[in-house]
Amino acid sequence: MERVSTRLDGPVLLAPRVHADERGFFAETYRRNVWSDAGVEVEFVQDNHSRSRRGTLRGMHFQTAPGQAKLVRCARGRILDVVVDLRRASPTFGEWEAAELDDEAMRQFFVPVGFAHGFCVLSDVADVVYKCSSYFDAVTEAGIAYDDPDVGIDWPDLDLVVSERDRIAPRLADIAAELPF
Repeated sequence: MERVSTRLDGPVLLAPRVHADERGFFAETYRRNVWSDAGVEVEFVQDNHSRSRRGTLRGMHFQTAPGQAKLVRCARGRILDVVVDLRRASPTFGEWEAAELDDEAMRQFFVPVGFAHGFCVLSDVADVVYKCSSYFDAVTEAGIAYDDPDVGIDWPDLDLVVSERDRIAPRLADIAAELPF
C-alpha cells in the first residue's frame, strides 16, 4: 500500500496495489499490520455496506462518545468522500478534505474519531463499504449540515438526493460547544 498525503492531520488515504490482467483484478483491501505501519492503530468491530444512486449525498455523520473511526472504500462506482475536522483544539477545526474513491484505483480513506464523514455518489450507482471501530449506537449518532456555509464543502454540481435527517442537521457552530472531541 502507498500512503497518499492528506492536508488535514488525522485522516489517512491509502492506495493499495491492484493486480490486474485479462481476467480482472485482485487487491488486498485490509491487512492489519500494513495499516498499523501506516499509523492506523484501530481495531474494527463492524462492517457496513451501502448502495446509492447518482447524486445521493450521505453525511455529514459522526458518533459521539466513544467516537467511531471508519475505513471507507468504494467497491463499485465512484464517490467523493469527505471528512470535516470536529476536534475543537485542532488548528484545522471546521475544515474539510475530500478524496475521490472508486472501484478502479481502490483507494481507501481512514476517518479517525473526531471527524464527521459523508460522501456523494458520482457514478450511476455506488457501493460503499466501511469498517467501524465501534458498534452503531443510535444514542450517540450525530451529524452536521452537509451544506453548512461556515464549513463550505464544495460538493459536485449534481441534483443532490439528501435524506430528511441530513437536510435538517445542525450547523457546526450550533453544536461545537457540545462536541466531545
